[in-house]
Amino acid sequence: MDTTLTIRIDKELDQLLEESSKKSGRSKSELVRQALKRQLSIETFQELRKQLLPYGEAQGWLTDEDVFREVS
Repeated sequence: MDTTLTIRIDKELDQLLEESSKKSGRSKSELVRQALKRQLSIETFQELRKQLLPYGEAQGWLTDEDVFREVS
């Protein structure tokens, strides 16, 4: 079953959301759902990265280039 969430946004954000909705042809609800999913995915990634960073550093992986060099 779907859940309904009510949020308050200021007029400026509502106007930006309305403009984006018209330009994209998607509903404001769809845009907000996608933005929320994106934000939660980013937060999940950052948390996992924080947990795994010490293991990578222990292997000498301090930059993206270190990792790419290892897997290439």
